[in-house]
Amino acid sequence: MRRSLRDLDVARKRVLVRADLNVPIDAYGAIGDDSRLRALLPTLAYLREARAITLLCSHLGRPEGRRDMRFTLAPVARRLSELALCPVLFVGDCAGEEPRIASARAQPGDVLLLENVRFYAEEEKNDPAFAADLARLADVFVNDAFGTAHRAHASTVGVAAHIPAAAGLLMEREIAALSSVLHDPARPLVGIVGGAKISTKIDIVRNLIGVVDTLCIGGAMALTLIAARGGRIGRSLVEPAAYEVAREILAEAGSRLALPTDAVAALSIDAAETRIVSAAEVPDDFAGFDVGPATVEAWSPAIASARTIVWNGPLGAYERPPYAAGTRAVAKRVAASSAQSIVGGGDLVAALESAGLADRMTHVSTGGGASLEFLEGKALPGIAALEV
Repeated sequence: MRRSLRDLDVARKRVLVRADLNVPIDAYGAIGDDSRLRALLPTLAYLREARAITLLCSHLGRPEGRRDMRFTLAPVARRLSELALCPVLFVGDCAGEEPRIASARAQPGDVLLLENVRFYAEEEKNDPAFAADLARLADVFVNDAFGTAHRAHASTVGVAAHIPAAAGLLMEREIAALSSVLHDPARPLVGIVGGAKISTKIDIVRNLIGVVDTLCIGGAMALTLIAARGGRIGRSLVEPAAYEVAREILAEAGSRLALPTDAVAALSIDAAETRIVSAAEVPDDFAGFDVGPATVEAWSPAIASARTIVWNGPLGAYERPPYAAGTRAVAKRVAASSAQSIVGGGDLVAALESAGLADRMTHVSTGGGASLEFLEGKALPGIAALEV
């Protein structure tokens, strides 16, 4: 059984909340995308209504276990104050005397944000002493950082061994949405998987094959599958070392697998001119960089009739305008469908945000690697630590 925040008595208690506040910040302290901060607001509002003392902790970037002020969370405290419509006091450390004093002085309803936990190498090592130091700041622990649930770190796993722990409201939503795909989906269930390398998506593809009614695969990984069954893919990015496993996937999926029928190809990714070609007959000097319009049309009936759609990874080199059309066209069809749509993966979410379509999906996961591992069927340490 996993405890929820709603199961804990947090009234006037000190609550340590592991949040995922790893947001892009420029050299001037401006936050480029605050969606992860917004996702935390329901949990924050719940705790403030209960007059809890909220101690937020998070990582930001990769400071490599040292105090690198390029990765300070101070700008996050300022933006979170604006979004939450309440003061968020920034505490300049997450271990030692400063946070202990700040926690002791805090009053019911206060919200504090501790400095980057990755300023300490002990965080990523899940050091017991560091975890205990964090736990001493609070009465209870709430993990609302689904984006780091696949990491066994001190602030995601270690703290839960010392004080009562529960899932935050965002964590609950993420688990419920992704679990519904694997365990009790409304059917037909359509899976869409994209990305560059099939070697990084083997587990999710194999796990989804067992539950989906249709599996659409795009991106360069689809060209490896096409090449494995004898297609000509020109100079496209493929993984010959993965041909054997690709053939196994083709055999396992059978008629449920939908591969691209055409591709947007060019002499190079920077070439001025592109050409629509058969995905199985890419000219020798060309490489495929996106799914073509015929592929979108071929996939459209399955998307339109679906009751659940799960999508991980873009379908082409979306960051280049000539190769964003495939992902955008499929996204428009997913948005127009009546299906519950669950999407994840940092690159895909960025593509949907760029196209202005992210808010038309039922659930956009805040966890790239975490959502991938969840859909692979793996147990995530940050979630397992909440079991009682």
